[in-house]
Amino acid sequence: MCMIRIYSLIVCFLLAQIGRSQPTEHRLQSPDGKLELVFTQKEVSPGKRQMTYRVDYLKKPVILESGLGVQIDNHVFEHAMAHKVTTPPGTLGVNWCDNLTIKNVVKTTKDTTWKPVYGERSKIRDHYNQLDIQLQKEDSPDYELHVILRTYNEGIAFRYFFPEHPKGLYYRVMAENSEFTLPAETKAWYTAWAQGAYQKLPLAAWPETSERPLTLALLNGLYVSLAEAELTDYAMTKFKLSPDKPNTIITSMYESADLMSDVGTPWRVVMVAERPGKLLENNDILLNLNPPATVANTDWIKPGKMMREVTLTTEGAMSCIDFAAAHNLQYILFDWKWYGPAFTFQSDARQVVAPIDMPKVIAYGNEKNVGVILYVNLQALYKQMDQIFPLYKKWGVKGVKFGFVEVGSHRWMTWLTEAKRKALANNLMVNIHDEYRPTGTSRTYPNVMTQEGIRGNEEFPDATHNTILPFTRYLAGAGDYTICYYDKRLKNTHAHQLAMNVISYSPLQSVFWYDKPALYNGEPEIEFFANVPTVWDDTRVIHDAIGEYVTIARRSGNDWFVGTITNNDGRMLKLPLDFLPKGKTYTAHIYSDDPAVATKTQVRVATQIVKAGQSLDMNLLPRGGQAVWLTPVR
Repeated sequence: MCMIRIYSLIVCFLLAQIGRSQPTEHRLQSPDGKLELVFTQKEVSPGKRQMTYRVDYLKKPVILESGLGVQIDNHVFEHAMAHKVTTPPGTLGVNWCDNLTIKNVVKTTKDTTWKPVYGERSKIRDHYNQLDIQLQKEDSPDYELHVILRTYNEGIAFRYFFPEHPKGLYYRVMAENSEFTLPAETKAWYTAWAQGAYQKLPLAAWPETSERPLTLALLNGLYVSLAEAELTDYAMTKFKLSPDKPNTIITSMYESADLMSDVGTPWRVVMVAERPGKLLENNDILLNLNPPATVANTDWIKPGKMMREVTLTTEGAMSCIDFAAAHNLQYILFDWKWYGPAFTFQSDARQVVAPIDMPKVIAYGNEKNVGVILYVNLQALYKQMDQIFPLYKKWGVKGVKFGFVEVGSHRWMTWLTEAKRKALANNLMVNIHDEYRPTGTSRTYPNVMTQEGIRGNEEFPDATHNTILPFTRYLAGAGDYTICYYDKRLKNTHAHQLAMNVISYSPLQSVFWYDKPALYNGEPEIEFFANVPTVWDDTRVIHDAIGEYVTIARRSGNDWFVGTITNNDGRMLKLPLDFLPKGKTYTAHIYSDDPAVATKTQVRVATQIVKAGQSLDMNLLPRGGQAVWLTPVR
């Protein structure tokens, strides 16, 4: 009996070792069955098990086997010591995810539809399958980690989640080991900083880390974009190349992040599409990965167009308000220095030092249905936020433009989240400028209308750059491109600039950025600025040749607005009108470049009766474009 028992124990031990040496796979498909995510925990060396994943689309490889994990220093605060918690061996500042044991796997499915306060679409479907893989340390079962995996029709997402520890532990995430191994010969649209130009590069010899979203072209014809969602309480991440694994991109944290469980990291997102235009049409995946807003009343959140007042005088403001009212612009902005030098803590953002009678201007704007937005730089925000937000609400100010915010560190990212929340509590819309890029958090904080993090008309980029933006930066959400029209430094045609009002999604759209009302000489095409909305019921990408030409059609109510731009080369294109409802006739107001037009902007305005099934011929000049407003014939 004793020998039989020993034999049985040996067999059980051997079976356990064999089981441990074999990959443990969990498969998760997208709702439409096209995408498949495979999670694996397998032994990579004696005594060392690691987590990996891979992604396929219709059996085509998207992400090859790639590592998962985080490096944790989970014993850094005196709070943990007070409870006499001992750190498990080998967990301090190393890959905490090695040698975890799967405790449980929970599969769920969600399929709902929700209405955003505003957006590129009036309805958003949130449809995914999810695996919650619950793991624990073998020698310390109180230490748990969940890897949450989701598959959408639009892509996949994953995050690491730390459930609440029974002894109240804090966690310090030192680094992420999330890998994205791509098929050979993948190309990336790379930029090193949020306001930088793009280069199409192989996955080798990048000069530094890359911004996100990071859009990739695979040799098998698929397009992928790596993105981040729900960055609120964490350090910002970018992407870097693996030093020892070819064709592999790694999540690169700006610094460590101190977290208190229960808490999850931001989502790592892999968007997948058969053509680049679908990436933009499907970018609601980032909003879906954020929690809904909790604010009950959003009636005061009003998207619109904004003109910058550049004189910082009462007279200039009155003139700007008159121009805005005449051309259906909803806001004027007093940019920096209205309260003094911006880069010093000595300036007081409660006081108007420029020759502006602020109460008079705000009252005059209210008469004309034109609101006032105020620029406030980081120093004043940091020092006076709790005082100035209630004050601006009392003044009747509609919003605040945050200037030169710090991004990157855990401290500043959480500070920015708190600033959004406090502005929301005071009924203030927000425009965040400089290096900040969105991660879908406008679903939670719908008062954050737009943000920069884009190379726009402050830098006067060329036309080629603009044809790349819809498939890179704009995948992340609204971008304040600060559209100019009359400035002599523009590199692109005026019809190109008109079309950018459709190409560039921004619920708070800055137009006439470096311009003054006096520059307007009755150019007829300015009616397009008056009629084009800033938020949409539907968005379609018609042409999507990245770096060459782009056409985007957006619907507001029964009207459609179409923007087409080309790169630095001229070309002939056809605009198919298949997006129009069948059986209805439309008047097409067409705004195109024409050197024969005797105005300083040389934009021809023409009308044509059209219907679905037809197409419009477009003769695009180098660096040119065309804007079209389609309204039903009544």
